[in-house]
Amino acid sequence: MSSFELPRSAIIVLDRLTNEGPMTPKDISKKVDLAPRTVSFALRKLVGQDLCRKIPNLSDMRQPLYLADGEKAKELRMKYEHVFRQVLM
Repeated sequence: MSSFELPRSAIIVLDRLTNEGPMTPKDISKKVDLAPRTVSFALRKLVGQDLCRKIPNLSDMRQPLYLADGEKAKELRMKYEHVFRQVLM
């Protein structure tokens, strides 16, 4: 990723997944106070950039879990700290 291309919602979702571990889109929506549609958009962006991936939820197969790639998220955050700081404040 040569330039910063993530929308604000994706930064918020990535930060929450990195800090709290795998979550369903529904749980993310509740915790970050974003509309489910916005969370779905953010997750598509993150998956497309290989910053998170979908994994099976063995307790409810209808609700997949999303897991952040901690190493890639850390690298991205270090590279674009000023953007993350603005969005997450």
